[in-house]
Amino acid sequence: MALRFGIVVFPGTWSDTDWHHALVDVLGADAGYVFHKETDVSRFDCMVLPGGFSYGDYLRPGAIARFSPVMEAIVRFAGDGGPVIGSCNGFQVLCEAGLLPGALMRNSHLQFRCQEQHLRVERAAAPFTSLCHQEQVVSLPISHGDGNYFIDDAGLERIEANGQIVLRYCDAAGNVNATANPNGSRANIAGVTNEAGNVLGLMPHPERVVETALGGTDGLLIIQSIASAIEHAAAV
Repeated sequence: MALRFGIVVFPGTWSDTDWHHALVDVLGADAGYVFHKETDVSRFDCMVLPGGFSYGDYLRPGAIARFSPVMEAIVRFAGDGGPVIGSCNGFQVLCEAGLLPGALMRNSHLQFRCQEQHLRVERAAAPFTSLCHQEQVVSLPISHGDGNYFIDDAGLERIEANGQIVLRYCDAAGNVNATANPNGSRANIAGVTNEAGNVLGLMPHPERVVETALGGTDGLLIIQSIASAIEHAAAV
């Protein structure tokens, strides 16, 4: 039976069709769009919160989407151990909803950045990066104006100790430094999980690099890792 992915669509979401193509046409899974007013996502194996400008990014990105009815269902889904991934605006929504630590602020230079970005894998583990190896350098595109990840000192120490930092911005050689940081994120953080490890938020867009014709396939490392983790859990 094909894996079933739910792709959440808020007013202003625009990466939903990119995710659908990556999951259905490339991965070979089933995927369905989930309107933000839905209240039951139990039919899916994994939930995806795509990028975009939910509700026009009024107040703060994700601040209004966080109150959509579907988010209560996603909180329950995640609480039951279901995998949830939020990319770009999806990351912002997950932080606003309290499913992930920290917050996303305006880029420190106040510029919108749309570019290829090197990232170092800090945690190679299921369900999101098991097909990667520790400290592997991957390239994923970013496209955001509010990707500056902030967390206080105590929070940073906690997520470091818990292994919740999954990706950091780096240069081509894997060096993590200020020059390689595209938005001012604390500790060059590009992606984090919750304590249980089943919810991932990341600013880059893995769904955009799943075919060589699009410039690369590094995004498949994340998408195929999710599929592998779900299949393994089902077989146990």
